[in-house]
Amino acid sequence: MTETQDAVPPTLMGLVKAFSPSGHERPAVDFLVGRMQALGFTRAFVDGAGNAVGVMGSGPRQAVLLGHIDTVPGEIPVRVETDPQAGLLMFGRGSVDAKGPLAAFTDAAAALGPLDDWTLIVIGAVGEEGDSEGARYAQDRYRPEFAVVGEPSGWERITLGYKGSAWVRLTVRRQLTHGASPNQTPSEAVVEAWQALRAWADEYNASKPRAFDQVRPGLRGLESGGDGFESWAAIQVATRLPLELGPEAWYARLGCLPALAGMPGLSIERTGFPIPAYRGEKNTPLVRAFLAGIRADGGQPGFLLKTGTADLNLVAPAWSCPALAYGPGDSALDHTPDEHLSVEEYARSVRILTHALRACLLEAEPGRSGAVPSAAG
Repeated sequence: MTETQDAVPPTLMGLVKAFSPSGHERPAVDFLVGRMQALGFTRAFVDGAGNAVGVMGSGPRQAVLLGHIDTVPGEIPVRVETDPQAGLLMFGRGSVDAKGPLAAFTDAAAALGPLDDWTLIVIGAVGEEGDSEGARYAQDRYRPEFAVVGEPSGWERITLGYKGSAWVRLTVRRQLTHGASPNQTPSEAVVEAWQALRAWADEYNASKPRAFDQVRPGLRGLESGGDGFESWAAIQVATRLPLELGPEAWYARLGCLPALAGMPGLSIERTGFPIPAYRGEKNTPLVRAFLAGIRADGGQPGFLLKTGTADLNLVAPAWSCPALAYGPGDSALDHTPDEHLSVEEYARSVRILTHALRACLLEAEPGRSGAVPSAAG
């Protein structure tokens, strides 16, 4: 490595260098387990879903730091550059979304060390960019009193909520007609269906100025075909949903839209896993500890509500405990070819995490006990 690369914390550098798009996470998982072992975690292992798991301490009370170790496709060569204003910047796929936050969890847990009465569990979950297989596996195996999900918020910000999501495939099938026929083609029909869906969302959103409260459908795929007797066209629609409109209510409304309900040959198929929106509370010991940690490092803390969806939506309701999302990085760089992370911001986040976790766990009133994972996960 070059001298500038040597200045990047080893956990961050090694994790980002281990390219791990969804479905191919094992090299990064193996690195992280080995790194956790080298940092003195009580135990570190690969669980039944393929997640990297590190356990610090062995107390009866449980806290979980859940990050994700997979990335979107598109490898970005890892490099380090010096910016006159921002200092060292590390470029690489996942540096922001979300290996930076996961590496910060790992380094903060190592800096914290074992705490009396507590088991601190760091999870590098697989499949978050898909159907969140890793988080779904973990949510049934832990019962934490506090949970932090690793997503880029910027070192001064705490994310309290994410919108929900639901996917559908709209398909129109029609008997094949001559190209000169005035009859509507399936491709024209699915375009009409999309326009009707967008018009309904615009009407719904008209009285809702905040993006977090709006319905946001997105066209994610368009295809067509035929067999000489029948032609068809289909669109894939991903919709970001607000708190007041859950996936089941959205499916019901979609099926009742007049333009869709009366369209010949239209079928609506649910795809993927629907996820309801989530918003956590501000006044919790966990939030207060993070606010104090940010201020202690010279920051002016603030709150975020994100228009995307994250594993926080899954585990926070399942665990019914104070939860938030936190991590270094600018989320505007998620999934982009220019994805990069400030090394100084990373260091600040590790300090804030260490400060917040120590304060929260040491001052927490006795609560429920969680089942401590076995060595086999």
